[in-house]
Amino acid sequence: IAKPALSVDEMRARSEKWEAERGSTVGHVDTHVMATDDGRILMAVRFESKAKYLALADDPKQSEWWENEVMPLLAGEPEWIDGEWID
Repeated sequence: IAKPALSVDEMRARSEKWEAERGSTVGHVDTHVMATDDGRILMAVRFESKAKYLALADDPKQSEWWENEVMPLLAGEPEWIDGEWID
């Protein structure tokens, strides 16, 4: 959960670019974006497994992408909430 510094459309475009370039190689399943009534953005990103998610989280390429592509779009640090999808 984060407040955007730029538009939701720009965040979506960068997310879609990441999905096209890296998503299939790291176990990405899908991403959902919500613009909250109070101006924040909530992104729910699912992976094939927690192991694949954790491997991505430890990947220096991912850290570089996050710092260069996403952080400039945010007005502060995001809140991370990890969990498991319940069907």
